[in-house]
Amino acid sequence: MAKEDILQQIEEMSVKDLADLVEAIEERFNVSAAMAAPVAVAAAPAAGGAEGEAGGAAETLKVVMTSAGQKKIQVIKEIKEITGKGLKECKELADSLPATIKENVNADEAASIKEKLEAAGAEIELQ
Repeated sequence: MAKEDILQQIEEMSVKDLADLVEAIEERFNVSAAMAAPVAVAAAPAAGGAEGEAGGAAETLKVVMTSAGQKKIQVIKEIKEITGKGLKECKELADSLPATIKENVNADEAASIKEKLEAAGAEIELQ
């Protein structure tokens, strides 16, 4: 079975079936999707860019996902962890791009969210 065939079958699965699949993979291979995301070493680049605004502390950003990438299940799990929303809502966010993941966050939090989602395979913009 080719990767493309597997991805095609995953695309056709319901959110509940995807969650069950992830759980089965974690149990069978003794891994965790949370372990796959590398630990943040430095989240400085986005925080250091004061784009001409004097009130950098009061600046809030919007985290927008432009692509879910190849690891959509991991991205959905990260969105769930970040937003606290249900799996169905998180899958809908991942399916309707561009999607605002979180609004009115400070630069440090936005950089942290961006790093987590990019580690899971998503493409993120900070606005």
